[in-house]
Amino acid sequence: MTEEPMSPALNQAPEPGGSAFHEALLLQELTHRINNELAATIGFVRLTAAQSASDDVKVALAGVIEHVSDSARIYRALQMPVGDHWIDATAHLRELCQSISRAKLRHNAIGLALIEAPLQLKAARCWRLGMIVSELITNASRHAFGGGGGNIQVELVTRDAWAQCTVTDDGSGSRNIKPGQGLKIIRSLVHDLHGTIDHRFGTTGTTAALRFPLHDSGFGDADIRCLNFIGATPR
Repeated sequence: MTEEPMSPALNQAPEPGGSAFHEALLLQELTHRINNELAATIGFVRLTAAQSASDDVKVALAGVIEHVSDSARIYRALQMPVGDHWIDATAHLRELCQSISRAKLRHNAIGLALIEAPLQLKAARCWRLGMIVSELITNASRHAFGGGGGNIQVELVTRDAWAQCTVTDDGSGSRNIKPGQGLKIIRSLVHDLHGTIDHRFGTTGTTAALRFPLHDSGFGDADIRCLNFIGATPR
């Protein structure tokens, strides 16, 4: 399959006044408006709950507010950065995984664990990493478990001048995924990182391994921690 090139706005800092610059502004504005709409929705539901005389309605609407708030956290975590400053990529992935777990996984009995290591990246590269991880988790949650529960693990490691991030599930359905827009986006983002991605399918699950060069990014010691978010019972 031929990979579709991404817009220059996503590959490098766009020149002010150029078409890539305007594309980046439009993408940032779109994300900003989505966040504003979600905030307005939360405000409306809160007002409706406050005006209701029914305790059952208040409880139900509180659940709606929590779900929409968790979804808004995902959008904020995936918002395209304005500048290209240094970002704590480990903290970024932690926030992203927590948000995805709360908004998309826990209600389907899917557990999510993050094994993390210290990593600093420029904002644009950190954003791409988060987008890839988010899409891989979403694909696993949709296709790996056949409607049942299961577990997904994200692991971030750094070795020499390279970083590797793997997303693994213990399901059995990912082999049947047909290439779609999501996989095209993943491949383009991997290309932007000058990296590679390897999908492996087995009887005990699927692993997607992303590997990319750190270049001028710095990272700390080799501390590795395992964080479990709202967990499902291991199968």
